[in-house]
Amino acid sequence: MPATLTEKILARASGRDAVSPGEMITVKVDLAMAHDSSGPRRWKARLEALGTGLWDPSRVVLVSDHYVPAVDAESAAILKLTREFARDYGVKNFYDMRGICHVMLAEHGHARPGLFIAGGDSHSTNAGAFGCYAAGFGATDMTAIVATGETWTVVPETVRVEISGALSQGVTAKDIMLALCRDLGMGNHFRAIEYGGEAVRALDMEQRTVLANMAAELGGETGIIEPDAVTLAHVRGHGGEVDEAALTLWRSDPDCTYAHTHHLDAGALEPQIAAPHSPANAAPVSVHAGIAIDQAYIGACVGAKLSDLHMAAAVLKGRTVSARTRLLVAPASAKVTEAAAKDGTLAILTEAGAVMLPSGCGACAGLGAGLLAEGEVCLSSTNRNFQGRMGHKDAQVYLGSPYAVAAGAVAGEITDPRPFLTANRKAA
Repeated sequence: MPATLTEKILARASGRDAVSPGEMITVKVDLAMAHDSSGPRRWKARLEALGTGLWDPSRVVLVSDHYVPAVDAESAAILKLTREFARDYGVKNFYDMRGICHVMLAEHGHARPGLFIAGGDSHSTNAGAFGCYAAGFGATDMTAIVATGETWTVVPETVRVEISGALSQGVTAKDIMLALCRDLGMGNHFRAIEYGGEAVRALDMEQRTVLANMAAELGGETGIIEPDAVTLAHVRGHGGEVDEAALTLWRSDPDCTYAHTHHLDAGALEPQIAAPHSPANAAPVSVHAGIAIDQAYIGACVGAKLSDLHMAAAVLKGRTVSARTRLLVAPASAKVTEAAAKDGTLAILTEAGAVMLPSGCGACAGLGAGLLAEGEVCLSSTNRNFQGRMGHKDAQVYLGSPYAVAAGAVAGEITDPRPFLTANRKAA
């Protein structure tokens, strides 16, 4: 029976020849991931009460990224518990203050085609860029998963998002996703979002993860992209093992059934900005141009990878952050910081006036440095802008690409980043 990529992975994970949308199935989990907020502090007491440990410590990945570095005694206690849990339960794949969990899976080759990955975070869909089924689960479900190695799920129907054309200068995967949030809405529950088309194939893995990650903003169960040579090269280049057979095995059949197919012309897309308090409030940047901003934030799993910092530097080179705006930059991982230091990107950012923050979820998750005060306006490269997420409930958060955030920091207001890029290209 013809099947989508999602259906093929779920059939394999459930030990069946085929599955159909709407079926409730039990699956074996290939990899479980959690961070300091969703993991050991939720699991430990439950596992002790059950009198059990982890089903397979080698298949568990722990990351401290939400409360790092500790800003109060409570945060320090959570981090201490996380470290002790990793030691006592034999979790070798523990990344302590090294970066954001979703980025850690990619940087260390954990995400590979065909896997079923359960993550204790809504943006665990990020790993779907590598051709695996990756979904977020709540703390109770994750406790059961790490204890048994199994879970249940409903087989989702698949929505195909076909993205044609080529992105123009200053337009990114983030702009694609904001446009999709507007067009498809945020109510795609019990649906897998499968991205494909020439524009997707042209993206590097860092940009592809933005598409998979923000399937969570669409309300999807997962976001997924068929693996290709780019996928395999990235996995192998980051310590993972993957066979060439993945290229033919893990893809949707040509005659499979989609719930529907949505078409988007990447070449016609302008830079997008999402207004408070929803990613679905997206519109071309011109709609929001001129809105003054107090803070520009380049951070998060979708907005502070190395390619994202390069975008910001392309705008900021030779320019200075507006006196009425503060620019905060929190690289997505220690490796990103190291690479950006080596290639001169950090120098460009700091010379422009950016304030560097530690790697981690920080202000994106409403924790640590960079929170907003009442009435403040922020333009952010993060994935969501729900009310109160980045600080005071009466703060206003707009979303945009790293290009747009950097341009806003210079102008002191929301503005189109493309003229900045054109001017710098001419100057070069």
